[in-house]
Amino acid sequence: MSPTSLHLVAHAHTVALRRAVFGGDDGLDRAGLAAARALAHTGSGRRGPFGRVDACLSTPAEAGRQTGYALGLRPTAVPALADCDYGRWTGLSLAEVAAREPDALRDWLGTPGAAPHGGESVRALLDRVDGWLAGELGRGERIVAVTHPVVVRAALVRALRLPADTFWRLEVAPLAVVRLTGRGPGWQLRLTAPPAAGVGAEPE
Repeated sequence: MSPTSLHLVAHAHTVALRRAVFGGDDGLDRAGLAAARALAHTGSGRRGPFGRVDACLSTPAEAGRQTGYALGLRPTAVPALADCDYGRWTGLSLAEVAAREPDALRDWLGTPGAAPHGGESVRALLDRVDGWLAGELGRGERIVAVTHPVVVRAALVRALRLPADTFWRLEVAPLAVVRLTGRGPGWQLRLTAPPAAGVGAEPE
């Protein structure tokens, strides 16, 4: 069977993302939508930045679905790709939580198993994403998964078997693209350079 190619794409900017708000389900802002459409026209050939795509998956959130469509794909919502459940912090900005519950925020940022907001701990998020990765490993297809930056971060931690406390040391920007290749029992991180003058394009 062919290896599984998994492109993880962080959805484009939303107003909430720019304001560092926890959770929510707002759509892309104007600049985010334009940036996603621009990304669709990068890469070599007419198939965009991902080459052939067998399946496009996305978070159920509006921002993920809109990003997928802006990339010229037809996303299917997958609950496992949903944003972290931030409990009572949903809709609040990081600054607001820091002012109201500084000890709870410090606990959440420093302890992977802590969920002081009543929602999902970082460890629970990591385990959820790990289960999803395990299910995709043997598909043997070329998959694009559009999700939240925090979920891309979780996927990298679990795919590379990093300690849970490295979660906060990874930064994932809107529209960041990470490619994982499923070979044998696990995933490999694949870093590629853009092709120069049509040379070195990835095989489809």
